[in-house]
Amino acid sequence: MYETYRDLPPIQITTESTKGNQTGTWRTFRPVIDLDKCDRCYTCWIFCPDVSIIVEEEGDYPSIDLIHCKGCGICANDCGPGAITMEREPL
Repeated sequence: MYETYRDLPPIQITTESTKGNQTGTWRTFRPVIDLDKCDRCYTCWIFCPDVSIIVEEEGDYPSIDLIHCKGCGICANDCGPGAITMEREPL
């Protein structure tokens, strides 16, 4: 069907958040967005498996829903301009 992730359609992979499963309490790394580097391509939003990247309106900077983010790092890995870094959660 799809040979690489680049062949995927330019929409979110999933449409539902894990609202009933608040996973932020066991995360070890959290994504942090550097707004100076972010070009608002929304690749992070497209590939987030938990719909934890929030974009209120087109043209807005994305933000992270840390209550549901598992800290998987997919957003940081796929961020073209390198605007998202994974930082260790404070103990």
